Parts: sequence; structure tokens; C-alpha cells
Amino acid sequence: MAAQFRYAGPGDAEAVARLHADSWRRHYRGAYSDAYLDGDVLGDRLNVWSGRLAVPTGTRTLLAEDGTYVLGFVHVVLDDDPKWGSLVDNLHVTATRQRTGVGRALLTRAAQEAAALAQSPALYLWVLEQNTPAQAFYTAMGAAHVETTLVGPPAGDPTRLHGTPSKFRMAWPDAAALKGA
Repeated sequence: MAAQFRYAGPGDAEAVARLHADSWRRHYRGAYSDAYLDGDVLGDRLNVWSGRLAVPTGTRTLLAEDGTYVLGFVHVVLDDDPKWGSLVDNLHVTATRQRTGVGRALLTRAAQEAAALAQSPALYLWVLEQNTPAQAFYTAMGAAHVETTLVGPPAGDPTRLHGTPSKFRMAWPDAAALKGA
């Protein structure tokens, strides 16, 4: 079934948190500690998403669903940075729907939201250095790797990190120029 797209609301917090926790468990192992990922990461993400979706000021969260399940989501913080523009703070797709166009469609919609609503035309995101498939996807979508820095610990707790992982800033100077937008 083809994905359908809509804005997320407060009632979607649990589904978004489940997908987010699952994605972190699959892709962030080695950067985030096993104790954190194997612990109550779902509760942590549910707390975050309940707050974000209850007060969405300056943000947009879009869902892709098949009528029954959330297949993916993207969360955009409009005009997050004066230089880099709007932040794609999260983009996650279920394991079974990766490489099916859901991520491309969500990122394209995020770029369209930023182009229509933000003051700055620029768009950026952070991706873990170890997540080479995601880096390849963003590069194919026209992003440039413009910066490398250390990953900050989730909720400021350094015990949630494994070592000192790095992340890359991937950027589009103009969201409207994102391939497919």
C-alpha cells in the first residue's frame, strides 16, 4: 500500500516514540551505550515526543503511514540556526520500508515545509559518522558534508554514550534545491 502523509499530533506521540526508539536501537549501537539502548529508551523518547507534539511551536512533524501503521516520520525545527537554517531534527523509517521511497518523500516534504514557512532557505541535519547508509542517502539528495563534531549525550547524560562518537552536519543551502523537492 502506498504511504499517506499527514501532520503528527499529540495522539501520535507513542507511535513516533516507538519508531524512534527502534531506529536508535538499530542504528546508534556503538555510539550510544548498550545499557541506554537496551534500557528504557522508549520511555525516554515517549517523554520527548509527548512534549514536542503537545507544543509544536516553530516545528513540523510529518508522518508517513499505510492506514494502519506509522512507516516513518520527519521532524523539522524551522529557522533553528542563523547560518544553517531549518533543522531536520529526526528522520526515521521502519526497517521494512527503508529503500522504498518513504524516507525520500518525508525529506522532500520537510524541505517543502522549510521553503514555505522558514525565513532562511537553508536546511541541515546531523548524522552519526558510523551511519554511512544515511550519509549516502543524504548525499544522493544533494546535501554536502560541511562540518564534523562530537555527539552530545542524550538528555545530557554522558553515561548514555559509548566513547566519543562523531556526527556530520549535512546541509542544503536552499531547501527548494533538495533533489526531489
